[in-house]
This record gives sequence, structure tokens and C-alpha cells, in this order.
Amino acid sequence: MEAPSSPSNVVCVASHFKGEEFLRECKRLGAHVELVSRRRTEHEPWPREALDDAVFLPDDAGAELIMHVVSQLARPRKLHCLVALEEFDVVTAALAREHLRLPGLHSSAARRFRDKLVMREAARDAGLRVPEFVHVLNYQEVGEYMERVPPPWVLKPRSDVSASGVRVLEDSEEVWRAVEALDAREALQDKSTYYLLERYVAGEVFHVDSVVEGGEVAFAGASRYGRPPMNVVQEGGVFTSATVAYESREHEELLRFNAGLLRALGLERGAAHAEFIKGADDGELYFLEVAARVGGAYIAETLEAASGLNLWREWARVELAHARGESYGRPERRHEYGGIALSLARQERPDTSAYDDPEIVFRVSKPNHVGLVVRSPSLARVHELLGRYTERFTRDFSAYVPPPDRREVNL
Repeated sequence: MEAPSSPSNVVCVASHFKGEEFLRECKRLGAHVELVSRRRTEHEPWPREALDDAVFLPDDAGAELIMHVVSQLARPRKLHCLVALEEFDVVTAALAREHLRLPGLHSSAARRFRDKLVMREAARDAGLRVPEFVHVLNYQEVGEYMERVPPPWVLKPRSDVSASGVRVLEDSEEVWRAVEALDAREALQDKSTYYLLERYVAGEVFHVDSVVEGGEVAFAGASRYGRPPMNVVQEGGVFTSATVAYESREHEELLRFNAGLLRALGLERGAAHAEFIKGADDGELYFLEVAARVGGAYIAETLEAASGLNLWREWARVELAHARGESYGRPERRHEYGGIALSLARQERPDTSAYDDPEIVFRVSKPNHVGLVVRSPSLARVHELLGRYTERFTRDFSAYVPPPDRREVNL
């Protein structure tokens, strides 16, 4: 896609530092690019050369202020594209699109990608396999659910990201105590009606990361977590993820399940990060959750290592093609394998110079984090390297910070 004679105008909303490659690609394609973020990110290394303007709002700015600022940005030049680069802004950006009458994901559809209860209901209603769940609302329904579905159960906040606020409960007494404790909280959004209870499914956890155009998946990569993200967040240790073998049955099933899920939830274009679990008892795939964004934890860099395609850049191309009435085109990809090992670090700037394997293609530079992305034509080699780095990271770098009961997790 080449830059047009008259630029498209793009506003990106990001409450955290995310999406540098999206911004760069928009500018490369000739767009006028503006950023709306928070003061806490003002000194982050945003690609200033790609930004025509940047507005940094107070950290506690609500949706109304963000919508007002976006509206003001649309006054001097017609706005063609409004994008939320980060999980916490998906619904706010959708409300702003409705206010400005812009195309794209609107609020009812956006909540299917933000509210874990809503997304489960939509997936179940579409005939997709979901662990049995109940909204923590009506006491009789919760009680009947616990009589019908055997423990353990997972108590999950409906809108937090990653594994923040998640608890595994073993019996009904634990559940009722947890409900009572939640309802004693002062903040209304922390009370039990903002939670769901779900059957705990033991097994391997996978993620599929996609670019969607015209309601269909244009590009996707399927990967397997080394340990479930909930375990890493709650127990510490090294996070790993690697490409699923291309010729495997799991790879085919994951891509098919993911495509059906995104169609059922109504994503017309953009990026998506979906998680699934393969039950240890029955070998079936179950839907866990999905977000209308690029996955965190350097998943984009890992998928790029395997495929040669960057999710952020492809998403930008999709958005600008739509804004200009042009065809996006299905990208060509390579079929190698990628993997990542990532951990919190005791050191502010961990030194990984002793890690010199030629397969390393990316080194994480975030303070108090250590991470390496590898690429190889051999999946066995990727797994070998990730296993070795897990042992070495644990010895050389790894730190553990217990998660608060609720927080914004921003990998």
C-alpha cells in the first residue's frame, strides 16, 4: 500500500505505552497521526517522528474527557480512523466512534471483547465450547450452579486483563465468603456483580493472534504457553510461549475455533488476541477469553519472528485501507517457528550479552524485565532454547512481585 496524495487522519488512544509500530506504519503510509494518552506515558519512548501531535491527559481522565479531546482533534481536520491501542481504551474508543459517527467497533460490540461475561455468553450462544459459568448476581442461580457443576471453580473479574483478580475456589463455603468480601468493598466496580464463576479446566493454554479484515481472519498465528498465564502472574517464574506445530491437529483446530469465535463476536476489522485451553481430561478445546487488540508480553515480536509479519503493522494497514476504500490484500508469510522467554528481573537493566545463540532475534529492553525472542526452522530447537533460558533466567535474573488483588496488568 502506497501513500495517497491526500493523507488520512488517524487518532490513536492508549492509556499505556503501546503500539509504536502501529504509529510508525500509519506515518509510513502517509497518514496524519495524533496520539491521546496519559501523563504517566509522556516520557516513554514514543516514536515522535511518527506523531503529528500528542495530547497527554491526567492519569485519572475519564471517558468523557477522552471523547471531548478526540472531538476537538476532529474539528480542524476530518477524522478518518480512531483506534484504541490498549485494552483499557477499547470501550472508550467505541463510545467516541459512536459520538463522532465514525465506522468501526461500537460500544455494544466492544463490550464483547472487554467483558468476560458478555464474551462467554456470545460464544456459548454461537455453539462454541465454553467452561460452564454463572454471573455472580442471583444467589439462587449461583447456588444451583455449584450444585450442578463440580468444583474447583474460578472466580474472575469481568473486565480486568491477564490473571488479575482471579481466584480458584474449592467449595461453596469459599465462594460465599469471597462474595461477601467483594460486596464489603467500597468501590462499586469491585463488588461481586462485576464477577463471574467458571468451572476450572486443567490443561494446556493456547493463544491465537489475528488480523481481521472484512469480518474474516486475514492472518493468524497459533501459539502455546509454557505455563498458564494465571500461574505465572500468581506464582512468578518465567513466561514462555512458542508457535504450535503447523501440521498438527491442534494448529488446525485452534485456527478454526478462532475464526468462528471472531465471526460470532462480530469483529469486522482490527487485531485480536484469543486464549483457549485444551482440557486435560477430555482433550477438547474450550474458549477462555478474547480481546480486540494485539496481545501483550511481546507476542507481536514472537509471531513476527515465526511469520515475518508484525501484527501492529498489519493492523495499521487494515485500518488505513478501509479508511481509503482500498483493498488490504492477504499478506504472504513464512512458516518458521518463534518463541519467547520473559521474566521480571531483579536488575533494572539485565545484561543478556552472555546469551549469544544465533536464533535470538529480539531482546526486551523494558526496565526490570528480561526477555529473549528466538526464531528457527525447527520447533524442537525453539523448545530447547526456551527450556534452557527458563533455567538460566531463574538463576540469573528472575524476581517475583505478588500481584495485588486487583490491578491493571500491563505486560
